[in-house]
Amino acid sequence: MLWTTAGVVVLAFLVTLEIAARHYGLPGPITNQAQEVIFAPKSGPLLYASMALMMVVLTWRQRFIAFGVAVGIDVVFFLVRWAIGADMMFGNGALWVILGYAVIAVARRTGRERVLLLKGVGLGLLLVTGRKTGDTWLLITSKTRPAVLDQYVATADHALGNPSWLMGRLVEATGPIGTHLLDYVYIQLAVAAVVVALYQLRNVAVERRFPGHHLVRTFLVIGLLGPAVYMVFPVVGPVFAYGTGAFGTGGGHWAIADLWPETPPPIHTPHPMTYDAITPRNCMPSLHTAWATTIFIHSRRGPRVLRFAGTFWLIATLCATLGFGYHYGVDLVAGVVFAVTVEAALRSLDRGWDRTGMKLVAYGAAVFVMLLVSYRYLPMEMAEYPWAFGPLLILAMGSVVYGYLRTTELWEPKVIPAQRTEPQPELV
Repeated sequence: MLWTTAGVVVLAFLVTLEIAARHYGLPGPITNQAQEVIFAPKSGPLLYASMALMMVVLTWRQRFIAFGVAVGIDVVFFLVRWAIGADMMFGNGALWVILGYAVIAVARRTGRERVLLLKGVGLGLLLVTGRKTGDTWLLITSKTRPAVLDQYVATADHALGNPSWLMGRLVEATGPIGTHLLDYVYIQLAVAAVVVALYQLRNVAVERRFPGHHLVRTFLVIGLLGPAVYMVFPVVGPVFAYGTGAFGTGGGHWAIADLWPETPPPIHTPHPMTYDAITPRNCMPSLHTAWATTIFIHSRRGPRVLRFAGTFWLIATLCATLGFGYHYGVDLVAGVVFAVTVEAALRSLDRGWDRTGMKLVAYGAAVFVMLLVSYRYLPMEMAEYPWAFGPLLILAMGSVVYGYLRTTELWEPKVIPAQRTEPQPELV
């Protein structure tokens, strides 16, 4: 019943987004996903990562067969596209395999095996559908929010020393090597999440059930809730609002001035500014930071190589979001608080709500709202007194992280060592 209800809610949400996108003359998430059955996908690695998630419910023999079928289908598509001169991209085979197992689950499986296989298919499809849903959300933000609040955020960012401007110059100094590395990390964040999720779900095929909480749940919920905040706090980012920069087209004539990343913006009274109807308002909070934070959190229980990879991906993502001019520093602070609060809520939901869980989630939500309110209504004070507000921002973020660590430590099962019993003397 729970899975059926969740499926109905997701379907209704997708239909709503499809109708909203059609209102602006563009295809929605359902249409975009259906087109990838035949046409070149937008992201082949994401489709294969989704198929890998689906395969956690299969045996090793079934996994090898599924992967071989996917590659074979992609080879056929590649040859046809090469012959007719169409766009070249792989991934159709992976999508065909996922849909094929959905048919097998309905037609050839019964009972718990059918439910388990459908859960695997749903998990894989949710990842690719989440990407399409996010694209539609971004379209809606650009069409429905003509005014952006970049001046407020840029002014408040003086409290942190304008880190995007500093990191932009550092990334520019690294040349093409550093740029390409950070760009790959930024684009393939979902693939990194799948790697961690595969480790968490490695025993599903043996135990024939999914764990109560795993990374994919947090990843999808962040992607669902985050764009709603974009509608409340629309921001395009420094590279678009303050110049062309070295790594993108920038804002053109929509930009306030050509300042990024060489010259930090001057401190002046901010006001909303009109922007184009194309650029997504997807800065506040930084969802890339939120996703990278959850990857880091969930990788802590893995082997050393996974922990190292989670740390690297978090650091590289923070550098990319700032260094490419996609986010302000205060966006990242809000993104960390947002991620930790969502993670705490989902863990509380899995283990059963108690007082500590509710206090943590309420505190994280209050800090997140406080950050947004301060960015909007106290930017001048934050810029004029950076040595006061800068540490306060870091302290607020750190308090949420510290609360999460303390609370989750209390949730961990305690191991009680066995007590040694002294041998009793024999009675003579």
